[in-house]
Amino acid sequence: MSSPGRSRALVLGGGGIAGIAWEIGLLSGLAASGVHVRDADLVVGTSAGSIVGTLLRTGADLEELYAAQLGPVPPTERAVPFDGAAFFASFAAALAGATGQQEARARIGALALRGRTMPESERLGVIGARIGTPEWPGRRLVVTVVDTADGEFLAVDRDTGFPLLEAVAASCAVPGVYPPITIGGRRFMDGGMRSVTNADLAAGCDTVLVVAPMAGTAGSPLGPSLDDEMATLRGAGEAHLVLADETAVRAFGTNPLDPATREPCARAGRAQGERVAEEVRAAWG
Repeated sequence: MSSPGRSRALVLGGGGIAGIAWEIGLLSGLAASGVHVRDADLVVGTSAGSIVGTLLRTGADLEELYAAQLGPVPPTERAVPFDGAAFFASFAAALAGATGQQEARARIGALALRGRTMPESERLGVIGARIGTPEWPGRRLVVTVVDTADGEFLAVDRDTGFPLLEAVAASCAVPGVYPPITIGGRRFMDGGMRSVTNADLAAGCDTVLVVAPMAGTAGSPLGPSLDDEMATLRGAGEAHLVLADETAVRAFGTNPLDPATREPCARAGRAQGERVAEEVRAAWG
């Protein structure tokens, strides 16, 4: 169990609109059970996790967020076509022959730049409808992005100089589905193109809670696996992992980018949060 004075980190992984709903449900279920993790010294958010991490850090009420996931889908949350088989086939073709992780990410970046997507301005409006246009919070928040030009991975925080809205939109820019986001003349895509959680960014904290809608792919050429990241964290401190359970995975369906997944995924997350509250309490302290 964590003791007073020990540093704690919350890592929130990617998983599309379904992942946002599940994470909100899970965190609200934990809070309703008396387990409050928003007071972490560090929050790391990737893709969906960047949305939820920003909402946590900027003071949004979890019960209100949960209730919103159960309500009508806002008009800004329109469905986008997503063919999972074609999506991963295009990735496999782009990655063939890549000799390193950064080169592999650059190849996905080139794929992202060729994608026929909505305009950046429209996408920024979608993300703004989710998080507003907040300033970086005082307590540390890290949002992950990848440069489409060269595959460089960036852990962005308030000292990086990126506007928070644009950083979050970039972290959520699924290649080929949503447009890369322009910041300072560079175009950035989803931080999940390195890792679905980027949990190793929390190394150095005494206690880490990793909340991940999806585990990612073992042996990915793009970056470390979740297993490797958890081993890194556990080698330096305590780390606890909460993955979406079977009910949530069924609720994700075949298109986690479909707003219709919001309500069932939020409910699944809420139930799971209440069920795992005691084990998380023991890990979090």
